[in-house]
Amino acid sequence: MDLGLKNKRALVLGASKGIGRGIAEELAAEGTRVIVASRDGAACAQVAADIASSSGSEVLGTACDMADLDAVDRVADFAQEAFGGVDILVNNTGGPPFGRVSEIDSETWRQYFESMFISVTRLTGHILPGMRAQGWGRVLLVTSTGVIEPIPHLGISNALRIALTNWAKTISLELAPDGVTINALMPGRIDTDRIRQFYEVAAEQQGKDIEDVKAEVASGIPMGRVGRVDEFAALAAFLASERASYITGTATAIDGGVTKRGT
Repeated sequence: MDLGLKNKRALVLGASKGIGRGIAEELAAEGTRVIVASRDGAACAQVAADIASSSGSEVLGTACDMADLDAVDRVADFAQEAFGGVDILVNNTGGPPFGRVSEIDSETWRQYFESMFISVTRLTGHILPGMRAQGWGRVLLVTSTGVIEPIPHLGISNALRIALTNWAKTISLELAPDGVTINALMPGRIDTDRIRQFYEVAAEQQGKDIEDVKAEVASGIPMGRVGRVDEFAALAAFLASERASYITGTATAIDGGVTKRGT
């Protein structure tokens, strides 16, 4: 299947590792020109070189800390200067800390609202005019299955990602006439550093061996295993493609069937 992504221009956030890197790799393999960005500019430079070498596509790396709104502005400027604009924007912010939601103070709420919500709407706001002017664009949000089934000890993520998902649904109605789509992808348990951090926290809290925690997590998933990054990235590439031109305002779980709600 030709996804029609050759020579499209993508900006992928949180792309130095994990899901973000996987999406960048998948897009580059389809011939997309990609900017990989995260807080670690040096890591992004190395990732960009690695992906460019393996894919043959043009891949650039730059630093962007989504907790710094000035950095958000700079990465939008960088994309404009490097590629002349962005066709595909992948908003992928870091996960907040684990903990009891009843113990989160106002300053922590403010901090993560800025880095997980304001930063995304701000960056998207920089990119959208170019997409709308050319009559084509794809915006993807990496959120969480906590949007539809709140995950214990991830109250910040549960609350802010559902706010972001509803923002995306609302703005999709405004963007649709201009040929610009916006969709959310909700990862469940995917084999990344984030889930490995979860294993460690759960093992410590429950006084269990980490391998036992891993087995319990896998047993609670209908497919009997956690997901792979490449499985997640494949859906992201499709939603970013020409083939997905009639899909917008959706939120899709990639979770092995673990969430019990259908929508």
